[in-house]
Amino acid sequence: MTIGPLQLMVVGFVDPALDGSILGALEDASDAGAIKVVDVLGVYKDLDGTVIAAEGSDLTEDEAMTYGAWVGALIGLGAGGAEGAEIGAVAGAIHAMDEYEYGIDADGLATIADDIPAGGAGMLLVIEHTWAIPLRDAMRASGGIMIAQDFLSPESLIALGAASA
Repeated sequence: MTIGPLQLMVVGFVDPALDGSILGALEDASDAGAIKVVDVLGVYKDLDGTVIAAEGSDLTEDEAMTYGAWVGALIGLGAGGAEGAEIGAVAGAIHAMDEYEYGIDADGLATIADDIPAGGAGMLLVIEHTWAIPLRDAMRASGGIMIAQDFLSPESLIALGAASA
């Protein structure tokens, strides 16, 4: 299984319009084959402080274990070389199978909710850019090495302009 570039997004909502449009847009992009939703966690805190959380993914259990093993192996490689990669792959696959929700337990969810104002919401999203797999493979086959990458948002361009002024 080939895994494309992964992106983590954390989005905050002060006064969210929970109308399903975000999930609809994710579903449309997934159905078109542009992305795969690896995991999405939405957290809403109502005005009384009650927290509601929902999680979703496009992955099957087998795919979740494969992604977990892949991520665990890379983290393990950085932490302990080849031996760390083997240990990390096993740990990642088991973690994905056992706790496939960002690994966030009740305490972790409470910590996230603490940062959300009453009436607000947050979203953690990991997507795979499946559209980019052929581009990445072509760059690698041509001897290219990714040096840097980021998304440019209007806010980052405004910040760049402010820093330059």
